[in-house]
Amino acid sequence: MHKLVKIVVYHAGQCDPKKCTALKLKRHGLVRLVRQLKLLPKRAIVLNPFSEIAFSAADKLRVERFGLVALDCSWEHAEKVMMKHVRGTSRCLPVLLAGNPVNFGKLTKLTTAEALAAALYIIGLKKEAYKLLSIFKWGHTFFEINQERLEIYGKARNSTEMVKLQQAFMENFEIS
Repeated sequence: MHKLVKIVVYHAGQCDPKKCTALKLKRHGLVRLVRQLKLLPKRAIVLNPFSEIAFSAADKLRVERFGLVALDCSWEHAEKVMMKHVRGTSRCLPVLLAGNPVNFGKLTKLTTAEALAAALYIIGLKKEAYKLLSIFKWGHTFFEINQERLEIYGKARNSTEMVKLQQAFMENFEIS
């Protein structure tokens, strides 16, 4: 049995605490919260939507060794926070649909919990991914609306393959 992945969330304190998925994950003991970027693990994979390298199965070993980091801040301030020098190796997730009630069905507007679960799923840690979202009433919805994409993304061996899969998805995506 493999050891649990270390998950750390940088919490900028910019969201409504009642709706914050990072705080709920912390209350359930599923993540460690830090409030300073310098406290992030040095060699972990950082989920950063502004990264030019796509997250893929190639990142699994680094995640298992050094951990997975999410940056929890409001979308309005995200670029400012994420363009700072963030410790770790930045990766962006492929395009997925939000399953949360606030941004339901919107491309890439994932909560911190959804982003972490997506990353775990893509590298084959599906049980851990489901566990993270199981504490949310809407958690199953994220997997239901992204099931096919997550399975396909999980087959991408590296960032280049992930980008190709994502482009194919975007070409077939119809805005309703």
